Amino acid sequence: MKNKKKELPGRREFLKKGATVGVGSLLLPSFVFGASFPKGLIPIPWPEGEEPFVIDGKHQDLTILNTRPVNAETPPWLLDDPITPTDRLFVRNNGLPPVEVNPDEWTLTIEGESATQKKTYTLADLKARFKTYSYQLTLECGGNGRSEFNPPAKGNQWTTGAVGCPKWTGVRLKDVLEDVGLKPDAVYLGYYGADTHLSGDPDKVVISRGVPISKAMEEESLIAWAINDEDLPLMNGYPLRLMFGGWPASTSGKWLNRIVIRNKIHDGPKMGGKSYRIPCESVAPGQEVKDEDMCIIESMPVKSLITYPKSGGVLTKSHEVTVRGQAWAGDLEVKSMEVSIDFGTTWKTADLKPPANRLAWQQWSCALKFPDKGYYEVWARATDSEGKSQPMVVPGWNPKGYLNNACHRIALKVQ
Repeated sequence: MKNKKKELPGRREFLKKGATVGVGSLLLPSFVFGASFPKGLIPIPWPEGEEPFVIDGKHQDLTILNTRPVNAETPPWLLDDPITPTDRLFVRNNGLPPVEVNPDEWTLTIEGESATQKKTYTLADLKARFKTYSYQLTLECGGNGRSEFNPPAKGNQWTTGAVGCPKWTGVRLKDVLEDVGLKPDAVYLGYYGADTHLSGDPDKVVISRGVPISKAMEEESLIAWAINDEDLPLMNGYPLRLMFGGWPASTSGKWLNRIVIRNKIHDGPKMGGKSYRIPCESVAPGQEVKDEDMCIIESMPVKSLITYPKSGGVLTKSHEVTVRGQAWAGDLEVKSMEVSIDFGTTWKTADLKPPANRLAWQQWSCALKFPDKGYYEVWARATDSEGKSQPMVVPGWNPKGYLNNACHRIALKVQ
């Protein structure tokens, strides 16, 4: 492992710039007409000088959606590896990461009305007292694909790249919860992290979500400190985070320092209202939905990506190309994968590999030959182990634009 004590050059540099010409200035009085800025709308990323905004430790070709908080997604062609490289994993923040992190002083406290006792662990305690596990787990933002909804939904306009499947290492959450002890009425847990609210108010919690105890007690649910055998990057939760594969990434709290065991559904910030919820019954696009008619998102739906070739590629007429990509299905496995080059009129079955472990994505490939010169689209469609397939159009509209699992398409030209 590296990073005994991690400084935050990217973060510090960002704040320094933000105080002069960066997006930070949008929050100062110079934000002309700021009082009229619609609630919930996110400011457009602001160029900081002549150099592009680059996240420390991340690939330069990630697409920056926001710089305060920092949010960035990965183009499909960068997600071609079986195990997502750390620098290619998307970044999703709601607040500002901690400025300085000392892993030697980091603690995790577990308590709550349904805990039999309150216990605090150092990072060294967790590593020494519990068995270490590693799993490849799919992490996807619940709003991945939001940009395709119409009427548009507020929030980061993710396209396809708020997903990845690295190798995560840590201790099983259930082992630590059992060490603390659960009362018989325990039904849910919630997390708290060390990030700071955008307002700067240290008493304001940025986000505190959670999962049912049943999900927490799964074999693959981790308290993780490493990704791909290295310390977590700061933007992905250094030094400690939760990892719940197959569920919205917002459940996998970063900069983890507190877990509460609850006798009811956790009620922290972004657990209620319309946050990470969809209408319990389908609604017409744009329809108003009462908060009490919204249900919490749990397992993510079946979905796939074409990671090779890159959209916009040019082929020769006689050329045969093997397209490939990734497919995943929340708590389930992907059962089959199909590809079409005639806009869904016919489908060809792709080769599909088994997952490295439960809740990991699966690689697929399919050799294609194009009959004539011209413009083509390659469509990919996955079907999960319960027989549910990806829709070819954007699925059920919802106010916050969650769970878009429409078929991925790329364009190719044959000449």
